[in-house]
Amino acid sequence: MDLSSRQRQILALVVEEYVSSGQPVGSKTLVERSGINVSSSTVRYELAELEDLGLLTHPHTSAGRIPTDSGYRYYVDRVLERPDARPRASLELDLASVSNEIDLALQRTTEALAQLTHLMALVTAPALETTVVRHVEVLQLQPQVVVVVVITQTGGVTKRLFVFGDPVDARLVGWSADYLNETLGGERLGARLLRQCFEDTGLTAREREFLAELRPAFEDLIEGPQNVFVGGAADVLDEFRSEDVRAFRRLVDALEQRASLLDLMRQSLVSRRPFVRVGAEIGDPALERVSVVGHAYGLTNRNLGTVSLIGPTRMDYPAAIAAVRLAATELSRFVEDIYEA
Repeated sequence: MDLSSRQRQILALVVEEYVSSGQPVGSKTLVERSGINVSSSTVRYELAELEDLGLLTHPHTSAGRIPTDSGYRYYVDRVLERPDARPRASLELDLASVSNEIDLALQRTTEALAQLTHLMALVTAPALETTVVRHVEVLQLQPQVVVVVVITQTGGVTKRLFVFGDPVDARLVGWSADYLNETLGGERLGARLLRQCFEDTGLTAREREFLAELRPAFEDLIEGPQNVFVGGAADVLDEFRSEDVRAFRRLVDALEQRASLLDLMRQSLVSRRPFVRVGAEIGDPALERVSVVGHAYGLTNRNLGTVSLIGPTRMDYPAAIAAVRLAATELSRFVEDIYEA
């Protein structure tokens, strides 16, 4: 949409004033508070033009205007064109003491983002198929009970218990632990690797049969749901106006189901640029009054997950974009040390 420089300035002022005050913005307010060097009558004319273009609207009979989703979208696109900015307040995020515990790093990131922005922070963990196996334990707890423990390079630990109808040969248990560590240790999990490991024609029938019983412990790892860390759910409620509380409840419902939000996060993994989805752009009618601001994090050649902020469409977009940029940069440094070690 081709706007004049004055129209772009007035639209930005309306968005920023409305985000700050929560009240419809009139021409008099713009002239008094922004110091714009035009008359109120000129501002009124431009506000009407912007409304005709679908970028502003006025609620009820109020003379003031508020941004539409299209207005926010136009404004956000201009913000994304600016050079990288830092949040106006510091992001209290120190991952140096976390060591290799990626889940703890992701949880701390959500907490720091939520505290800084008073929005809901959502961070997706790397997909499990990107995880490298550090160590496998196969332990015989009882003659007929075996537990498989898988420790990943990111510090994740999963356990699976198997109960057999007959006592298991302890030598077979010990062999399987050695074999699985030799085959999977230091490798990235994936369906092809599992087939090579568990269907190796060089194994005896007895060995393959025992490994087949243990295989679900590893298939669960690569097929399980992606972990999502959420912080600030209580704080973001204060950012929704009374008429938008229903939108917040729908957001909570959407987080419980997670399908649409996770789809959006997965789509964002193709780029290293920040992304913003405003209202209907999310593609879920339940989230039409909600915006998502996010940024992928990961390795130099591969994105692993996303850092996102979720709140009402009336949010401070420049601050949110700057915050997710900084958090994604810190997480990328953290995972580089783990995955490239």
